[in-house]
Amino acid sequence: MLRSMYAGVSGMRSLQTKMDVISNNIANVNTTGFKSGRVRFQDMLSQTVANAQGPMENGLGGINPQQIGLGVKVGSIDTIMTGGALQPTNRNLDFAIEGEGFFTVRDAAGTKYYTRDGAFYTDYEGNLVNASGLRVMGYVPDGEEDPLGRTFIETSEIDEGEPGVELPEDDEDNLRRLTIPLYLDEGGTVLEEADEETFELQEFNIDGTGRIIGVYSNGTESKTFLLGQLGMVKFNNPSGLEKAGNNNYVASNNSGAPEAGIAGGKGYGYIRQGFLEMSNVDLANEFTEMIVTS
Repeated sequence: MLRSMYAGVSGMRSLQTKMDVISNNIANVNTTGFKSGRVRFQDMLSQTVANAQGPMENGLGGINPQQIGLGVKVGSIDTIMTGGALQPTNRNLDFAIEGEGFFTVRDAAGTKYYTRDGAFYTDYEGNLVNASGLRVMGYVPDGEEDPLGRTFIETSEIDEGEPGVELPEDDEDNLRRLTIPLYLDEGGTVLEEADEETFELQEFNIDGTGRIIGVYSNGTESKTFLLGQLGMVKFNNPSGLEKAGNNNYVASNNSGAPEAGIAGGKGYGYIRQGFLEMSNVDLANEFTEMIVTS
């Protein structure tokens, strides 16, 4: 009697875990870039009442083992990394990844996070940030960390097909914070204040490979500068990433090391400006699973 009660309790506990995961999936059906979870069960230890016996010489056949299961346990809670649908927003700082890559963001302490949420903003200094204020990382033409010390490259000086920024192979440490400055001088150096000859930002665009092109004018002349390029990372096992909240992930022992690159490269996917990736939760499936679990 007690054995059956404890086996039933193990089932209730495991199903409660599944119900928690399902509820979280439903709650995040409108969360940008959210990846749904899935619970899998495994049977626990079995008590052997009688061992198996092979056929005997007296003509009797073999006998199968007799075992009593002792319950169920949660085998795994998987993160389903399939892509969500792309939702058009027509906002020039919204980006969706069509593929398996991730954006990199960094906090004030230098900790790096990885995200599929491409809703970005610019602060009053021109830094590219996400909704939590984390700095968006990428490549800049001169590799300087201080945005006021950068000199950007005029696009007319870049050969067609060249990225215009140095892209180290598989070196995540070369990712820098991205800035869209308001003022530049004629040579592309960032200025803090404007004067009569200052080139002021008119507009900027980001193409499918993440190149940030800014158009600047001093009232009589216009110039376009390459301001940087969004960095992308990929993992050998993206399902092994750990969720860190705020639509962010951190690398784990089983995700593999992040490999840095750019959009359009093998395994990094493409950036779609003016779109956001929706959650990959299937509501019909989740409600069906909830009914079965109940």
